[in-house]
Parts: sequence; C-alpha cells; structure tokens
Amino acid sequence: MQRLWSAFVKVVLLAVVGGALLISFAVLMASRQLPSLDALMAFRQSPGYVQLDNFPHTLPEAVVAIEDDRFYLHDGVDYVGVMRAGIANLSDDLSQGASTITMQVARNFFLSRQKTYARKLYEILLAYRIEKALSKDQILELYLNKIYLGQGAYGFAEAADTYFGKPVDQLTLAECAMLAGLPKAPSANNPVVNPRRARQRQTYILLRMMELGRITRAQYDSALLEPLRLR
Repeated sequence: MQRLWSAFVKVVLLAVVGGALLISFAVLMASRQLPSLDALMAFRQSPGYVQLDNFPHTLPEAVVAIEDDRFYLHDGVDYVGVMRAGIANLSDDLSQGASTITMQVARNFFLSRQKTYARKLYEILLAYRIEKALSKDQILELYLNKIYLGQGAYGFAEAADTYFGKPVDQLTLAECAMLAGLPKAPSANNPVVNPRRARQRQTYILLRMMELGRITRAQYDSALLEPLRLR
C-alpha cells in the first residue's frame, strides 16, 4: 500500500511539474508573438479623441464602478474580481464581469471575441504589457474612446450624441449611468430597443456608485427621478 501511495505521489508531482513547464512554454511563446502597442499610441492622436479631463467626472466613475471597481488597485488582471464575479454571476446577471478594463482594451484593439484559451492568454499578457506602458488614466481614456456602445457608436462621445444628441461633457449623472450600462451588452441594455432593461441597469449602476462613495444619496435619488430623454 505504501508503494502504491508513493507511486501515486510521484505521478502527481510529475504531472504538476509537466503542467507548469507546459504553461511556462506557452506563455513564453505567446509573449514573443504579442503585437506592438503602436496602435494604442496612434489612436490617442486620432481626430475626435477625447481626453479624460473632457469627460464629465461621473462618467469614468460610473464605468469603473460597474466594469472594474478595483481598476486602480490591480496590475491588469484582477484575480480577486474574477473569483467575486464568478460567485456573483451565479445568481445575479447584473453583476460586473471578470475582464478588467485593461483586458477589454487589449481585446478591443488587438484580439477577436472568439472564446478560446489561447485568446485569453494573449489578452492577459497584453493587459500586463499595457499596464507597464501606460498610466491608469491613459488606459481608462482609451477604453472610453474605443468601446462599442450600440447603435453604431464607438466611444462615449459618439454615444452621447447618438442617444442624447448632446456633447459628452454635457451628460447628466443619470445619462452617464445609462451609457455605462452598455458595454456589457450593447443590444440587451440599449435604451432605444429595451428601455426597461436599460433603466434597470442604470439603477444598479447608480446604486454601485453610491455604495462605493462616488455619489451621495441625494445624487442617487435625483438621478433616479430624472426622465429618460433620448434623441
């Protein structure tokens, strides 16, 4: 019995070591094939690009609150958020996803939406590289300018005009929360197509902002009472 146990332990150790070596080799090979970040730098110089300071402050706060509330704490991949999202999503389809804002930037600029282990590995490695090359505010700024928000709108400046017919810097808190609900599901949370679902998502985001101390109770109550005025 002791010999069988010893043999079993050896097999397990060999499997663990072999798996670790295989993963290390895969990471090494993937790292060598990562694209240049020049596309990010060029995009930041493109016409119509909006600097972070030109967004209403409640917009990035709403986005961070719902998409990645530990954005300023992690280094590109939030393992705490992954575990939390996995548990929360078992019972709540309004909770935030596991991908960080940095990972979404990596995916939106360089990768397809095909769900494979290889793509996820590239996404993680690119997220780490982006975090080393850019500041947190620069990464968030790229996200706000690039993410698809439905109705053919890419970035929150286009979305502000598309949905509300106004410049992005004139958005109210309620409108910011409404648009912040779109990245996860631009079709399902679209206020034009599904206003009830969009309002539900907006309410949840406002609640998260209040829980995180980004807005006061009075701001929360006022935003909930604001009527939806679409273009």
